[in-house]
Amino acid sequence: MRILQEAGAFTAPASGGGTHWAEHLRVSDLSVGTYSVPAGGVDDQEPHTEDEIYVVTSGRARLVAGGQSAPVGPGTVIYVPAGEDHHFTGVAEDLSVLVLFAPAEYARRPGGAQRAEDPGDTA
Repeated sequence: MRILQEAGAFTAPASGGGTHWAEHLRVSDLSVGTYSVPAGGVDDQEPHTEDEIYVVTSGRARLVAGGQSAPVGPGTVIYVPAGEDHHFTGVAEDLSVLVLFAPAEYARRPGGAQRAEDPGDTA
């Protein structure tokens, strides 16, 4: 067993205007992290090569994905399939989202298993 401390807690981005990503767990078939977007922030993430589950733990925004748009807030759970373009818009309150990737984030990307070069500011 492993307790994932701070999972789902909002973390302000170091640069003040972007997003923040904190990975809490990585095993071959799953990774878990927290994605934070400050109120008024811009979510510029790219589609991932893995399926994702988002669990909104705090904040309010809209998720635009697969040609659809829906309001999200604490308790909202969303499935986004691999390769689907998606992003949060209209972030009205600091948004914190627990993210589960299956398999682990970037595992299907050529060279796989490694995070983006700046793990503190992207997801």
